[in-house]
Amino acid sequence: MSRRCELSGKAVQVGHLVSHSNHKTKTRFLPNLVNVTLISDALGQSFRLRVTAHALRSVEHRGGLDAFLLKASEEDLSQKAKELRRKIRKASDEAKAA
Repeated sequence: MSRRCELSGKAVQVGHLVSHSNHKTKTRFLPNLVNVTLISDALGQSFRLRVTAHALRSVEHRGGLDAFLLKASEEDLSQKAKELRRKIRKASDEAKAA
């Protein structure tokens, strides 16, 4: 399981810890990943995703999972999130047509 957010695409970063004497130690900065269950209003189902705390706040700010996925760019999303986005778009198009 990769350390990458399924919604925002945030991943591990590499850098240095710098001491007072300017000694540099290589380190990995891990994203704050959380296992969450988010509910899709369009599909009426809940989905388990592994997202960062930052992405979770963004989902709430945009008004839920459906609104977040419809606005998100395709390149940041995981394969699971892309498939979910297609299902939500299809369900919302059918709801508008009816």
